[in-house]
Amino acid sequence: MTHAADTARIPPGPKGHWLLGNLPERRADPLTLFLRGRERYGDVVRYPMGPLLMYQLSHPDDVKRVLVDNAQNYQKTALMQRLRPVLGEGLLLSEGDFWKRQRRLAQPAFHRERMEGIATLITRLVEESLPRWDALAARGEPFDLCAELMRLVLSITGQVLFSTDLSGSASDMARAVTTVLEELNHRVLSALPLPALLPLPGHLRLRSAIRVLDRIVYGIIDGRHRGTKASGDLLSLLMDARDADTGEGMSDRQLRDEVMTLVLAGHETTANALAWTFLLLHQHPEAARRLVEEVTSVLGERTPTFQDLSRLRYTARVFDESMRLYPPAWLISRVALADDVLGGYMLPRGSIVVMLPYVIHRHPAFWERPDSFDPDRFLPERTGTRPRFAWLPFGGGQRMCIGSGLALLEGQMCLAMLARRYRFQLVPEHPVVPQALVTLRPRFGLRVIAWRREPGELPGEVLDGAGPERSDARP
Repeated sequence: MTHAADTARIPPGPKGHWLLGNLPERRADPLTLFLRGRERYGDVVRYPMGPLLMYQLSHPDDVKRVLVDNAQNYQKTALMQRLRPVLGEGLLLSEGDFWKRQRRLAQPAFHRERMEGIATLITRLVEESLPRWDALAARGEPFDLCAELMRLVLSITGQVLFSTDLSGSASDMARAVTTVLEELNHRVLSALPLPALLPLPGHLRLRSAIRVLDRIVYGIIDGRHRGTKASGDLLSLLMDARDADTGEGMSDRQLRDEVMTLVLAGHETTANALAWTFLLLHQHPEAARRLVEEVTSVLGERTPTFQDLSRLRYTARVFDESMRLYPPAWLISRVALADDVLGGYMLPRGSIVVMLPYVIHRHPAFWERPDSFDPDRFLPERTGTRPRFAWLPFGGGQRMCIGSGLALLEGQMCLAMLARRYRFQLVPEHPVVPQALVTLRPRFGLRVIAWRREPGELPGEVLDGAGPERSDARP
């Protein structure tokens, strides 16, 4: 499919505005634009985006060619470079030999043998957060589940990264992280971004937040240089890492960029994945019942351990299916350095190609009833026939997310512990609208009421029929 090309044809696609092309639709509702594009035009779709051309790839074979087979021909796009003032040369944005060196240095920090200790840290932090969740349930008042999950995951991220609590409401870092994410989202949505040097309010807020983050991160790094020890956190491992060929470690600037990437790219994705999961469980009471039954059967009332994850199979399938329908990293973009053949079409050098897990995960050729929530589609007997790149919530190839194992561990642990203890009901009439920014998140948050479960209690009728009438996950 990726070798024979008809160079006389160009891929089909919507024409859009005579000047702006499909930029207005891309800005207003990208999920619908790209879903309809695949449905109407096929697996390779051409979109004029102002002066640029963008090509959407929706077949796993083409995705594999871009991310694996011909990966050296593709690099990150200018759109991603809008994140550089914050993320610098971290793993998300760096390229070439520098990226390979940084990846090699960072990889040991994410090895599987470290996950058992991290799992213990995660469960301790979740347990420490339970009094706050209990108070929310006791009040019986609506609250934003997204905000609470963000707070919890940020506390876990801070402790795993550098043994520091980032979640307190008075924390300068927590406020700065929120500001940075908001401003980066604005930049990603901007059709014609204004120069960052202009003293606009958003630019000034972003610069101020970056200064706060730099002061805190560099302060922690400097403290480690001066002898402050924190055994086992990721920053310690990154500081101790040495290149096998040169013996060199990371500079303070490189450490800063990697830490900033992990804080900003890591915590929001996991928190959003958990939020979507609880929404889907709210909409599907039978799945919620099965999950709580499994967790209760495996754990009883004790704290989960790393070894328990292999027995929480349905819990893992629920989280995988949630990331199929609502992948936090909803879009992967690259630019072609040379001509290439994709889907039978010749795409010229300089072409922007986008691969959307949100769309690929709904491709009817690879997913039966693709809009339905069905965790059992991830049973081993049902996954064997699907192409590897039909499911890619963490990307793929050599640039697959370095923290994917940590994200799955964190998500499954938090899901098991919170679902066993609480049930969440979406506030009636609360709008649930996916918003595709840097990550895929609920545009208006998730306003819920929480109830504390009694020991052994299973999901009851309080959830039946509550929430949006539609059971599918499309916007």
